Amino acid sequence: MQELIILLLLGLALGYLGWRAYRSVAVKQAGCGKGCGCETDSAPKVLIRK
Repeated sequence: MQELIILLLLGLALGYLGWRAYRSVAVKQAGCGKGCGCETDSAPKVLIRK
């Protein structure tokens, strides 16, 4: 029973570390991340002329 609890805690800890690692390398959106809408306004628009 004790081994099962230890393995469960180890699995949760590894899952948490994996989630944190994924979030650190995942693509981040522009803006402040507070949900104020600045991420759509702050990105400059580039016009390419042919």
